[in-house]
Amino acid sequence: MTTGSAGPVSGLPVKVTRYQVVRRLTRAAAHSDAQLIAEAAGLAEGWAVLADLMGGVVCSTPDSAGPEGVRVAAHPQLYPQLTIRKMAGAVLVVRPGTALPSSRIDLITRTCVDLLRMRARARREEDTHHAEQRLHTAVLHLLLSGQPHLATDVLGTAATHATVFRLSGKLVHAAYQTHWRAAQPSVSPQVPRMLVCMEGSELVVVALHGLDQGRHVARPVVARIAARHQLAGGVSDPLPLDMVATAWAEAGNARHSATSGCLASATFLGSHGLLGVVPAGRLARWSAAVLKPLNREQHRTLEAYLRSGSAQAAAAVLDVSEGTVRARLRWIGTLLAAELDTPTVQAQLLLALRAPAPSQRVSTSARLGPDRPLPTDLLDPDDAYRWASALLRPLDKPLRIALRCWLQHRGRTAPAASELGLSRSTLTDWLSKCGRALSLDLSSATVRAELHLAAETIATPEDTPARLPRRGGRTYRGQP
Repeated sequence: MTTGSAGPVSGLPVKVTRYQVVRRLTRAAAHSDAQLIAEAAGLAEGWAVLADLMGGVVCSTPDSAGPEGVRVAAHPQLYPQLTIRKMAGAVLVVRPGTALPSSRIDLITRTCVDLLRMRARARREEDTHHAEQRLHTAVLHLLLSGQPHLATDVLGTAATHATVFRLSGKLVHAAYQTHWRAAQPSVSPQVPRMLVCMEGSELVVVALHGLDQGRHVARPVVARIAARHQLAGGVSDPLPLDMVATAWAEAGNARHSATSGCLASATFLGSHGLLGVVPAGRLARWSAAVLKPLNREQHRTLEAYLRSGSAQAAAAVLDVSEGTVRARLRWIGTLLAAELDTPTVQAQLLLALRAPAPSQRVSTSARLGPDRPLPTDLLDPDDAYRWASALLRPLDKPLRIALRCWLQHRGRTAPAASELGLSRSTLTDWLSKCGRALSLDLSSATVRAELHLAAETIATPEDTPARLPRRGGRTYRGQP
């Protein structure tokens, strides 16, 4: 404990109303406990001491009154002429002037005690505030380090998926302090909840939810934060909790393309996205039929593989060996009667994994294959062609051929450049042009999947590397 004093109080007017007493004490309490004790001493025309129960002086006016105030607090029965008020953890002792009536002293001490209690409560709330903020950050780090079970145990939540938002801007700290309480963990494990943290110079919001429940609750809240504080934000696709690291990267990539005051989604294709084009019920039934043979572990393995792009990366996400992942994938391919190495099949499966759950059990099954990129169970051929044409309309023929070839190689630049007869730097530049023309982030597995389905839907025999228009010079390595 420390001893402090706000200094002597100037002379008081002869008449001080009850209203003035309360107002002066309240103003003093807004500054500090020491200022409040100093004001109480001045109003009482004597001295005042706040002592703790361990016999220490918290603050006193004047400083020399501290030891006497401690003795009075320890043996109040010996000092009937003084005013003593006990509260949780402390004792207020006031020695009033002889000219003041007892009612005035009672008003001063009661008001002072009430204000001290309010300040103590505020300090406890602030401590709780900081503890909760640290909890949010700790849970985020658990998720990013691939420990979702520990994270859910800490929060007591039944959430299975997460959507990550990453925001930056000049007012990011003000946004954090203003809005973090809107996302405090709920007492009920069934209620969707959010984590809000500061990571470096970024405001991070992680919405925790089920596969279908609560996945869209956070976006309007975060969008208002971004608009009010002019922050640029990126949004990930909803992903399982053990893939939050992937969602983190997606949100970061999307943030780079966001404008001030807006959110940009790494996997949002606007009105051209299949989740918006295909009726939700039809998509849900098809997805359930496709994934029906898989159990929960196989479902998670397949999504980790498709999202990360390789068995090695999926093994790190699932915390198993690469050989285990490959063995699981072979069995999954057998159960689905599909070639998992086929880019079109991979795109179809990722679409199925992102679809909402059906409202009722599905008894039928569905088959996958490259012969029809968009099965007729989802869209009839004419609707599928219109969707794909609208999505890829901003691309000219060379860019469309290059993009299709790159997608067929599952986003690998070197083999795609070799087949196209381009240098890798040229193909990289063309892919950047595709991303800008489509306003999409090509690093997203979801975006690549839908673009692949669109490219294959409208592909003609002319859309091959051999038919790529040649301009001469060093742009192309081979000949048509």
